[in-house]
Amino acid sequence: MASAAMAASSRTFLRPHRLLLLPDPRRRRFSATAADSANAVATTVRRSVVDVLRERGLVEATTSESLGSSAAGEQQQLKAYCGFDPTAESLHLGNLIGLVALSWFRRCGHTAVALVGGATGRVGDPSGKSAERPELDLAAVIANSDAIKSLIAQILGRASEPSHHAQSGKNAILDKNEHSLSSLGLGLSDNLGNVGGNMGSFVILDNYDWWKDITLLDFLKEVGKFARVGTMIAKESVKKRLNSEEGMSYTEFTYQLLQGYDFLYMFKNMGVSVQIGGSDQWGNITAGTDLIRRILQVEGAHGLTFPLLLKSDGTKFGKTEDGAIWLSSKMLSPYKFYQYFYSVPDVDVVRFMKILTFVSLDEIQELEELMKKPGYVPNTVQRRLAEEVTRFVHGKEGLEEALKATEALRPGAQTELDSQTIEGIADDVPSCSLPYDQVLKSPLVDLAASTGLIASKSAVRRLIKQGGLYLNNVKIDSEDKLIEERDIVDGKVLLLSAGKKNKMVVRIS
Repeated sequence: MASAAMAASSRTFLRPHRLLLLPDPRRRRFSATAADSANAVATTVRRSVVDVLRERGLVEATTSESLGSSAAGEQQQLKAYCGFDPTAESLHLGNLIGLVALSWFRRCGHTAVALVGGATGRVGDPSGKSAERPELDLAAVIANSDAIKSLIAQILGRASEPSHHAQSGKNAILDKNEHSLSSLGLGLSDNLGNVGGNMGSFVILDNYDWWKDITLLDFLKEVGKFARVGTMIAKESVKKRLNSEEGMSYTEFTYQLLQGYDFLYMFKNMGVSVQIGGSDQWGNITAGTDLIRRILQVEGAHGLTFPLLLKSDGTKFGKTEDGAIWLSSKMLSPYKFYQYFYSVPDVDVVRFMKILTFVSLDEIQELEELMKKPGYVPNTVQRRLAEEVTRFVHGKEGLEEALKATEALRPGAQTELDSQTIEGIADDVPSCSLPYDQVLKSPLVDLAASTGLIASKSAVRRLIKQGGLYLNNVKIDSEDKLIEERDIVDGKVLLLSAGKKNKMVVRIS
């Protein structure tokens, strides 16, 4: 039991933020609806979500072995959250595991909560960083937060739901200006299935909604005094930075308390009892479970971490010479996203199938066995991986766009090209613009060299003799080929290919 002094202190903290820290009637409606949903699925859920995640290699550590365990034959209904700081206008591939894990909670009948750090993003999480993050201006944080909320809603909203969830408008995003839940009206598709037979709900929140009215003095008095400095310093992420040449600012040092308070706030007001995150978030997660025990004097808050997305050689998966692999189609086309997964090495592809897709483990095992058999067609499993992940991130339409571009842009493909398909990859391959009269009737040898696709005319001629030069996917077998009007696709573009990988889009002005 909490002491009288602690109870009085807690009441003092609640006064200036009563509207924030005490659930309003609209939040109670949300909780009641969630409870009704929990009762509806309790009889059908059979497997613990933690067991499912562990089988697929998605559990690094948990704060309690009891997390997700069943009682009296029924699964405990959970609300689990994962945080996403708005450091850019899109999430990247490193954030994908968090979205997959949240989806597994939904598929097992639980509630998934995606928390966008509109407040903590202004500070910057030091976890896993060797130097302090660059500070973002307020306008950038707001714009990034809005873009990420929209992206998360699209990704999490694609999983099919039973009718009682769709009718109740349970998939929601918390409006940053009004503390109310508004239905997204998402067109749910992609029948991916779920473990328990009933799909849980998801909610998107922004921690700026409760942080904006909390003063520093209130926070230090009512939260800071419960934090033990020795424990905070002992966190692995803090120790590494303190021992580095860069050191650690006080602002970064307090980040774990800010994230810890997010967990406390949602645990108290929304019944969120599980925080999930990458293995580098362990210190921040346990800071939250510790605050809940110290301030609220209750148990029941749990943490779960999943491994960071690494390749077999230990390097980060999702980093390329061109930068991060973004999840937003505005920053990376579905075609290029698909191609990245299509090029995953054989040594990694099965593990990524388990971690990043919802394909059954039995089917994944069959694919793994297929790779060992004589006559296996290279990249067959990679193609399946690319299709599943692209569908999850970009939806059915994005996958169709990627597949169409992949097939149409394959040298020698019979698919008829159109200007829209060629323009769809213009941002992903070299391109140039040339006047119409400079292109028409010009020798292809001259064009291929002048655009920079091939270093010299002599190299172009050698490539033609080797059968490696293509115009709009058609193999060129004559050095005397001239560009004709019918070669200019829709009167707008040409596609030159040197072998299978090197391409050049020529826009006709």
